[in-house]
Amino acid sequence: MDSREFNLKSIRPEILNATINDSMSSDERFQNLVLRPIIKFQNDLLIAVFRNYIAKHKSVFYDLSLEKRIVYIGNAIQKDMKLRNSMKGMIIGQFTVEEYGIYIENSSALNKRMMNIVKERLLSNIQLFEKPEVLVAV
Repeated sequence: MDSREFNLKSIRPEILNATINDSMSSDERFQNLVLRPIIKFQNDLLIAVFRNYIAKHKSVFYDLSLEKRIVYIGNAIQKDMKLRNSMKGMIIGQFTVEEYGIYIENSSALNKRMMNIVKERLLSNIQLFEKPEVLVAV
């Protein structure tokens, strides 16, 4: 294993509840072995990127109800190609060369899985997307 591959794999968090078995599809296997650990590793960066996205879009997010914030996050991830491509790049850049080879075989389906995981991760951290002045240092 070359040093880049070893280093990339060694920094990924282990996801203990990730299911891996012989009956799952290759896409699901890739999702659980590659995408989930990388997205978890990139969590803080993805949150920072989305905070910047909120600021660049005149902070309208802060005036929305919780339900509309959830819709806003989903729409941003699905419809804003610049944001979507930026986030995909942050994840794909953490692939090994072998993983990239697997990814390009079915990138469309894997991109959908990737963005769904990113969306769920942002939604699970929605409390972090408050107005900066509302957050209080403890």
